[in-house]
Amino acid sequence: MADRYDVVVIGAGPAGYTAAIRAAQLGLKVACVDDWRGPSGESVLGGTCLNAGCIPSKALLETSELFVQARDHGPAHGLRFKELTLDLAAMQAHKNKVVSDLTRGIATLFKAHGVTWIPGRGKLLPKNLVEVSGKSAQQLEAEHVILASGSTPVNLKSAPFDGQRIVDSQAALEFQEVPRRLGIIGAGVIGLELGSVWRRLGAEVVLLEAQETFLSMADEQVAREALKQFTAQGLDIRLGARVLESKVEKNAVTVRYQGKDGEHAENVDRLIVAVGRRPNTDGLMSDDTRLLLDEWGFVHVDEHCRTNLPKVYAVGDLVRGPMLAHKGMEEGVMVAERLAGRETAVNYDVVPSVIYTQPEIAWVGKTEQALKAAGTACRAGVFPFAANGRAKAMGEAAGFIKILADAGTDRVLGVHLVGPNCSELVAPAALAMSFGASNEDIMLTMFAHPTLSEALHEASLAVAGHAIHLAQPRRAK
Repeated sequence: MADRYDVVVIGAGPAGYTAAIRAAQLGLKVACVDDWRGPSGESVLGGTCLNAGCIPSKALLETSELFVQARDHGPAHGLRFKELTLDLAAMQAHKNKVVSDLTRGIATLFKAHGVTWIPGRGKLLPKNLVEVSGKSAQQLEAEHVILASGSTPVNLKSAPFDGQRIVDSQAALEFQEVPRRLGIIGAGVIGLELGSVWRRLGAEVVLLEAQETFLSMADEQVAREALKQFTAQGLDIRLGARVLESKVEKNAVTVRYQGKDGEHAENVDRLIVAVGRRPNTDGLMSDDTRLLLDEWGFVHVDEHCRTNLPKVYAVGDLVRGPMLAHKGMEEGVMVAERLAGRETAVNYDVVPSVIYTQPEIAWVGKTEQALKAAGTACRAGVFPFAANGRAKAMGEAAGFIKILADAGTDRVLGVHLVGPNCSELVAPAALAMSFGASNEDIMLTMFAHPTLSEALHEASLAVAGHAIHLAQPRRAK
């Protein structure tokens, strides 16, 4: 006889494990099924984000940034080293320890909250049965099912993965030596972050981006500044470059691509394919469940993540919206709350996005180009980190903060940042927007001095032409 649960979650990435924990906190009997395997073949929780995405990439980004700071910027701060060397093995070991600590932490949370962890691959069957395949095949009966199986890197026909020379974003985190010359297909979030890591450690990096526009999802002013900074760091970003073919020959990869001025070829030691991710819906359900998917393989859901099947929900990378861990986590919490009878929702208008390069890029809300296209009149205020005392003291004064406010109501419609610690600075902007703050609300808020957050305050003042540490033309009171 199948074990019965109030909730069965398929997938233990951020969306899945968060849903499982919150449902258990609310008194529901919960099981979470996941088939992720660690380096030694052991079952681990956390999905792509903790094991092969968000967390390991940030560990490598942080270590590589420390290396660059010591090597290139230490002397300006009075720090001189007789010899600075890179121990890539130790760097990878640190990353692996961070990952291990966090995945074990989720297992501890499951135990503390009474969530049953079932290693194996989950598959949705009719009548809310979940089939688990693995070492101990079994079936689970569920009152409710939450699908949270995440996503996987897109494979290109023109650059098929071979696991050695042509790799996905996961394998790119495991290099045991710094490539002399590294090619990356895609200059989006993943491509820029991985390119930054290996460029800092000494690789020549070429990014081939098919789009003509750099970071088209970001504010145009932010994207221009970011491109300038990345180019100065030595990232060779080629826009309008469509890859036609990739061939592995001996210990190198030849990449042929169509550029703005004809066909070109590049020889690289390694090639990373970072052109996006697709939802993990293959094999997630049996055909007779009749779960509704769209043409891209995403599960069709409403604003509360309900699918077309009774008492079956889908969250995270499986559904519409940005493929962001925090968006999936909030969806997981929302679904768990609603299963317990609470009326909750996710505010999809206030979803922060971050690119963890140096400078960091972050934004929340609408871009200026989107507002113009919609015919929404807005006022913009921009404040550069070059005029911020804390940023100058840190030696990281590139970039700025930009605030967009409705010209009529003064409500904040978007905040866009490029510069130091912007991944943290976007949080107060998101908080303000979540409460429907006006730009004046930010203007009237006191910020500590000296802090980077003062740049947010000054950008708000700049909207009204009142920035203290910025020469601006006078505006009418």
